[in-house]
Amino acid sequence: MSRLSELYKTEVAPALMKKFEYKSVMQIPKIDKVVINVGAGEARENTKVIDSVIEDLTKISGQKAVPTYAKKSVANFKLRQGMKIGAKVTLRGERMYEFIDKLFNFALPRVRDFKGINPEAFDGRGNYALGLKEQLIFPEIEYEKVDKVRGMDVCFVTTALTDEEARELLTLMGAPFAN
Repeated sequence: MSRLSELYKTEVAPALMKKFEYKSVMQIPKIDKVVINVGAGEARENTKVIDSVIEDLTKISGQKAVPTYAKKSVANFKLRQGMKIGAKVTLRGERMYEFIDKLFNFALPRVRDFKGINPEAFDGRGNYALGLKEQLIFPEIEYEKVDKVRGMDVCFVTTALTDEEARELLTLMGAPFAN
């Protein structure tokens, strides 16, 4: 069992129960899943780009990434329906907790001039989205083997009903929110 899942059971859940005065333990919000998405627009010209994106995402998450495909054709972008245009991975359970722990404690502090993550990036329903500018902040990625610096989106999907509950959950889990 990972350190973060143990922390949730022993400290986070009881603190949330007390603060929001839930009647049942089933009301306590938890992180349902984490979705990591990388869009690679240059994959239109070079199909090998998707392979390197999938390889990087697989190293970062510890789970095989899957390609994402264009839903519609857009002539202005020279994009046809069904083309591979990115990759994503959905993490649940222990892998999710391990990734969150790695993100909050190792990767984000390696960002240059890091002052904390945006506390306003909630969607109104208790989910949080975080954009990263480069994959090099993760310890598994070797700088010499990177063909191009790419960003990624990390979405935390929670069972919280409000942004306030989700913010408290992520704060107790160790999210470094900016003040």
